[in-house]
Amino acid sequence: MDVRKIIVVVEDEEVARTALLWALHNLLRYGDLLTLLHVFSPNKSRSKKKARLLRLQGYQLALSFKEICNSNFFNTNIEIIVTEGDQQGRKILGMVREIGASVLVVGVHDHSFLYKLAMAHENISNSLNCRVLAIKQPELPPLKSKSREILPPLDSSTNMDFSQIEISGLQVPDIPPPKIPYRICPSPSAIIWRSRKLRKKKSYST
Repeated sequence: MDVRKIIVVVEDEEVARTALLWALHNLLRYGDLLTLLHVFSPNKSRSKKKARLLRLQGYQLALSFKEICNSNFFNTNIEIIVTEGDQQGRKILGMVREIGASVLVVGVHDHSFLYKLAMAHENISNSLNCRVLAIKQPELPPLKSKSREILPPLDSSTNMDFSQIEISGLQVPDIPPPKIPYRICPSPSAIIWRSRKLRKKKSYST
């Protein structure tokens, strides 16, 4: 089985955690490499201390995502990448190509980089050269009364609806038509049983 490289974008958004949980329960296979990628905004003040603080905060956020992985699948093969980049998605685009990822999992929110990336590229999946799974945060049903308990957040495939998942870049394989078995004797009455072998006629030479 080929080892797939799956990248999950780490952001301080609840939908990003939902996307990670969806990938763990529905996408990840044994032996796959899961990369938790966090891109923090560039330091405008160009202060080294500020840059180190942003990197540290990003690494701590990525570690919280890793804890989610360990609490669900303790033997997951995980790597963490924290790097500086713009909010247009160009850094993520470059990292996906550099790693050679086969799947990119992103939680979609109002300020998601996917919208900006879509404006710059007509086909995001072709630009990234991989499957792009954009996960939306599921909406909880409205509460009917004050006495009703608040439902916990959805965190598995059993609570997910595929209408909440936007999938692009998937290729449907060509499915050959089903083979129809050849019927030698379609009618049971056409079957002739012979209890003994026919004797061959002796040929006499003249």
